[in-house]
Amino acid sequence: MMNRLGLISWATGTVMLAAVSACGGSDTDPPPTSAPSSTSPSSPTTSSSPSSPSDAASGAATDAVRSYFAAVDQLRSDPAVDLKKLKSVATSAQLNAVETLISRQRDEGQRQTGTTALMELKVQSVNLDNSDPKAGKVPTVVIDVCWDVSKVDVLDKSGQSIVSPDRPDTGWTRYTVANYKYAADPTGGWRVATGQDLKQTPCAAS
Repeated sequence: MMNRLGLISWATGTVMLAAVSACGGSDTDPPPTSAPSSTSPSSPTTSSSPSSPSDAASGAATDAVRSYFAAVDQLRSDPAVDLKKLKSVATSAQLNAVETLISRQRDEGQRQTGTTALMELKVQSVNLDNSDPKAGKVPTVVIDVCWDVSKVDVLDKSGQSIVSPDRPDTGWTRYTVANYKYAADPTGGWRVATGQDLKQTPCAAS
């Protein structure tokens, strides 16, 4: 089954967010819009050459994806960590969905152990159109991520694992990383905005 938010629960092997996949909030940014003028990632530059805006965006968005996974792991592992931390790594539909997922798990006394390994991150496209942020026309970078949860478990309130035996250890998700503050913060304003699980050959587990 395909999940357009990239939240086919890699932790439990079950879809937990079908009911909230279309949810939205008045305090979140509009979904970023795709544009046909998106450019492919450019070839790596040498250390002595200045980075192009596309190269800089690719690097910053890749760092944002890594920060997103680290934050989600922490929030699912430690209920004392404030959910407001999500706003530093996610926005739009992804922010709403992950907040709902983690809140639900906390309400049910569930917690994660172990961390998600990121095996591959592949930049698919870069679009630096910043013509109308209020309408979702903001710079975006599309990144395919192969994640590995072979070392991740989810426990219920009694300490028993609730992970499905059918859960895959690895899988691919395509994330759109957007920067709604590009004009003021072209490096640090990137947030994961949407995600979609992909049906393709998994990468090797760690």
